[in-house]
Amino acid sequence: MSHLPVDAIRGPLPVTAYDVDAAASRLAGVINDTPLQYAERLSAATGAEVWLKREDLQPVRSYKIRGAYNFIAQLSEEERQAGVIAASAGNHGQGVAMACAALGIKGRIFVPSTTPRQKRDRMRHFGREFVELVVVGDSYDEASAAAKAAAEETGAVVVAAFDDTRTIAGQGTVAKEVVEQLGREPDRMIIPVGGGGLLAGCLVWLNAYSPTTQVLAVEPTGAASMAAALDAGRPTTLARIDTFVDGAAVRRAGDITYGIAAQLNPHMVSVPEGAICSEMLELYQTEGIIAEPAGALGTAALRQVKANPGEVVVVVVTGGNNDVSRYAEIVERSLVYEGRKHYFLVNFPQEPGALRRFLDEVLGPEDDITHFEYVKRSNREMGPALVGIELGDPTSLPDLMHRLDRSPIRAEPVDPDSPFYRFLI
Repeated sequence: MSHLPVDAIRGPLPVTAYDVDAAASRLAGVINDTPLQYAERLSAATGAEVWLKREDLQPVRSYKIRGAYNFIAQLSEEERQAGVIAASAGNHGQGVAMACAALGIKGRIFVPSTTPRQKRDRMRHFGREFVELVVVGDSYDEASAAAKAAAEETGAVVVAAFDDTRTIAGQGTVAKEVVEQLGREPDRMIIPVGGGGLLAGCLVWLNAYSPTTQVLAVEPTGAASMAAALDAGRPTTLARIDTFVDGAAVRRAGDITYGIAAQLNPHMVSVPEGAICSEMLELYQTEGIIAEPAGALGTAALRQVKANPGEVVVVVVTGGNNDVSRYAEIVERSLVYEGRKHYFLVNFPQEPGALRRFLDEVLGPEDDITHFEYVKRSNREMGPALVGIELGDPTSLPDLMHRLDRSPIRAEPVDPDSPFYRFLI
């Protein structure tokens, strides 16, 4: 009951609306019925009536508890005695830990060494004496391999993060709650996608109970594995992904989740990582919502998806487990995406007043140097420096480039697509 052949995308769905309803009954009293919050900023910007489903307000600060608990609650007595194992870099592990403690089942959670200490501490907090944390490897893939090996050795059950019918049914309870809270069928529901568990569960339930609702499935541009699967006609492993949106950075969509998406046909959207960063800052500064990158995926999509005036749009804010130390990078990525931040390699003459000339002749009145670093001194006459400039007006870049061309100081823009640029941010 855990895997669907990749070519079996027609016929009965492996998860039904009944499964989702049954999951909701199991979850009653265990999770929060998270609020549906009216989004004034996004409604004004789009002309639609936009509501946010605040899954960041779950005890584990993400929707993942729904699928983890529904999975573990259905284990047989023999399976409960054997215990469970999971691999996670964050949210899924917290959901598994809370479910283990609630059901009194022993579990081991394998995490890579790159998992922030804050997330490790939260897993220990939710799992209490029922959960052991195993730190292994430098990546999620290594931790996952170690978890599978341990499960084969001990007979423990691996709790799937997304590609299992029980996990999918649990995640689908988000859609059921949305319609019950809204009191009507939404015109559109926007769902962030990683491996596809939340998407698949919501698609199944909406297809049965809210068939007029259009589902938009949103992935980060740098990790669009579900779109790749739908284009290829089967799940395919991406050669390279951008891991910034860690909650949705999945190389390969699930077999079951792909099969459901292929049959129920959501509208796929991808959002650049920089736009996600800008939206994270907007959510924090305007709505006071601390969203992780994957949590801001859905609302970021509203920047590029045209909403019809007056239509009711529900966006799932999937999680809020964001490490505060990442905000410097988030601000930087946002500035670059918005066209405000640019880097140049500048050859300064080694003579008095060269920097002053650059400031007076090249920079605009509202521009600012935010980064200045000598790369090397190549000779006595010239000294290259890496200069970061933040523009007061992002549309003023052509003017800056014109002044640079007229200046005797030579400067070379750093291409945003270059590996060097990615190193900077």
